Parts: sequence; structure tokens; C-alpha cells
Amino acid sequence: MANNLNNRVVITGMGVLCPVGLDAATTWEALINSKSGINYITRFDPEPFITRFAGEVTGFKPTDYIPRRDARHMDRFTQLAIAASLQAVEQAKIRINSTNQDKIGVIIGSSLGGLATLSQEVSTLQQKGPRRVSPFLIPMMAADIASARVSITLGARGPNFSTTSSCSSGADAIGLAYEMIKRGDTLAMVAGGSEAAVTPVGLAAFNAIRALSIRNNEPQLASRPFDRERDGFVLGEGAGIMILENENLARRRGANILAEIVGYGATSDAYHITHPTEDGRGIAQAIRIALNKAHLNINQIDYINAHGTSTPLNDRTETKAIKTVFGKAAYNVPISSTKSMMGHLIGAGGAVEAAVCVMVIQQGIIPPTINLTHPDPECDLDYVPNVARRAEVTTTLSHAFGFGGHNSVLALRRYSEVSI
Repeated sequence: MANNLNNRVVITGMGVLCPVGLDAATTWEALINSKSGINYITRFDPEPFITRFAGEVTGFKPTDYIPRRDARHMDRFTQLAIAASLQAVEQAKIRINSTNQDKIGVIIGSSLGGLATLSQEVSTLQQKGPRRVSPFLIPMMAADIASARVSITLGARGPNFSTTSSCSSGADAIGLAYEMIKRGDTLAMVAGGSEAAVTPVGLAAFNAIRALSIRNNEPQLASRPFDRERDGFVLGEGAGIMILENENLARRRGANILAEIVGYGATSDAYHITHPTEDGRGIAQAIRIALNKAHLNINQIDYINAHGTSTPLNDRTETKAIKTVFGKAAYNVPISSTKSMMGHLIGAGGAVEAAVCVMVIQQGIIPPTINLTHPDPECDLDYVPNVARRAEVTTTLSHAFGFGGHNSVLALRRYSEVSI
């Protein structure tokens, strides 16, 4: 297939597992009904920790998707990635076989990889000695192993790797997959992010840098993006996977096209390991790049799914960046943070939130930012507070930013056979 920068890239399938749902449909219903998936941690005793709640994926059974023998040798983040990938493939109705498998690849981002497995094996090393460390440690903890396992499961033999860019990991995976198809390197990609950092060491580490909310008496009220009483993000877990295809392939096989990806921008703040720049210039530049690549102007954006972490600095900085790019028009764009209900899924967040944007385009409903009861005067845009809103949405932006200064923005649009 010859390189052609005019190749259009469409989305034909999505899989989602997150704190509010075990698939895309149940996730959507929870979000538009303002339901929080944040509660007290159940998988280990949270009592000794400063923060005792998180967004867990409850009710997930790996063996619904993976043979028991194989599941035993996978970290939870890989299990979630496989489950979401199989959901996405099923919705896309794409068959990966000898006729196309060399032109279908996999990119699945993860910031922290197999954190639970690593923690467990370090404990084994300390308590029982080096000879008792599992031979499965490396192939369970490596950040790229979810992508590798999905490639093996599906038989996809195209490019196969992981993006590790903190909380931008899932968005970057989708952005890079989009650009590979657009260039003509591949026909289709399985792309997204997966994370399972709700572990003792994960919780302790984020507490140590004072990033998490400590609203232990009211966990479902703890994630409150853009609210002046916000005190940190809520740790979450999950996976979001998309099937991206060359438009011609999707149409030729009669696929149901859900939406189109039209732009991707990525920048670095080059400033600080955990803090964004106060003026949000790196974020603003990523937004501009995505808009320019998509040939969009600011008046064409109908909705922004904000990074909106519920940390004092991020929400203020993101607001400044949006104002920098949109000017007075920023006040006319509905914005919401679905992290208010799901928590922060770290490397999976950008992928799950991009999937939410697709559902917004399809359904014409904007999920709210819940717990926004005391607006921060410095965050004065339209964050769709507390209640979902019906709206005609054609084009959206999905923001994802991460420690280390990573800024990633995806532009998604309703699909039309005639290029807009």
C-alpha cells in the first residue's frame, strides 16, 4: 500500500472497562446519569493509607475473556487490555487472518505496566530469596506486554509496541496509530491504553507526592474537577481500546463507522517532572497542532473532554490553555471532565476519554462534570456541571496530559462519506 497522507482514519470498534462500566454501553449509561464509580478500596486493606478510596473496575472476571491458565500469568493491566481489545474487535466485526494480519498492528499505552506483579515479586525476593522470584516476572510487568499479548491473541502481525508517556500514554497510542494508517504504513490498528495501578505501592506512591484527594469520608465527592474545594485526583484503573481503520478498508468490508480521527497534537513542556507550566503554553500548542492537522478552526469545536484531574494546578492551567487558543470563544465551548466519575485511569485515561468523545458524537449528549458545586473563580468556563446536556456535537477534542510535561490532544469528528 503506497504512502498517502490523505488516507482517512475511522473508528469501527471500541472496548472499555473502567470504574463505571465493564463495556462501552454500561460506561456511557453511568456517565450520562452522573454516576460515580469511586468508592473505598476492596482489593487490599486501605486502612493504613492516607487515601483509602479509588476507582476500581468491579465485577471484572478475566476468565470471561482469557483461558484460566493464561490469565494466571498476566498482570491485571494486561487482562484488562485483552478484554477491551476483544470487545473492540467484536464491535468492529473485523476478521484478522492470513489475508490482512501483516497490515494490522497493535499499540497499547501504559504508564506503570505490571505494578502489582513487580510489587509481589519484590516481596518474594525479600522474604524468600532470589531463587524464588517468578520466571514470569519480566513478561508480566513490562509495559509493552499488554500490546504483545493482544497481538498474540488476535494474530495481528503488524507494528506492535507500547507508548509510555505517563497519563498521555493511551492518547499517544491512538494518535500514533492514526498517523501510521494515515501514512499508509498499516491498514488497521488496535490502539488504546491500559492501567492497573490501584495497588498498595501505587496508592502509597501517589500519596507520597501529595497528588491524591484525601476526602476519605466522602469518596464519591472526592473527584471534583474545576471546583475550588478540589484537593487532588482519585486513582483509577481500566482499559480503553479502539479499532482504527483506513476508511477504504472499512467501507469495502461494510463496517459500521463510529467516528473519524482527524488530528493529533503532542508537545512537551520541558519544564518540570510533575508540574505543568503555569501559563499552559505546552498544552495550548498541542491543541493548536491537533486543530491545524485536522484543518479545523476554533468555532468548529463542539465539545472538549478535558484532562480535568481535580488537582489545583492542572485544572487552572488547562483552563488558561483553552482560553489562550480559543480566546473569547472558549466561553462558548462545552467542556467536561469524566474523571469526576471514573477517577484518573493514568495511562488508560486518554484512551477511555477518547472513546467517550465518540459516544458523545453518536448520542448527542455531553456527560457532566459532577461534584462541581463551588466553582473556582479561575476556572470559569462551561464545564457542564453535574447534569448531562443534550447537544449537537460534530467535532470534539480529547485532552491528555502527564507527568514529565507530556501534552497530547486528539481531534475526533462525526464521519461523513464526503470529507468535510
